[in-house]
Amino acid sequence: MLNPTPPEHLVNAEGQPYFLWDSEMTLEQFRSGLQHPDPEVRAYLAGKLMRQAKPDDVFTFLSAREIRQLWPRLERYLGKTRDFWTWLFETWESQGHVWR
Repeated sequence: MLNPTPPEHLVNAEGQPYFLWDSEMTLEQFRSGLQHPDPEVRAYLAGKLMRQAKPDDVFTFLSAREIRQLWPRLERYLGKTRDFWTWLFETWESQGHVWR
């Protein structure tokens, strides 16, 4: 069961998500970037999200299927969290879950 951050706590007064503390991007701009036609842009933003947000919040913005599709491009952006995400998806797969 996921426990995402409530919407009223997701952004500050300027509309910036807590996980984009190092950027001036608003939530709207971030959501738009996740739909960018360039997969490299989407991978960078997905990696930033997966690196800096609570894991439960990641699935508010991306499905496991979207992550899987971007994985070859985005894993280089995961930094120290790469091992966690690799473990999570490998565990899910070993239990018979599919990337939806």
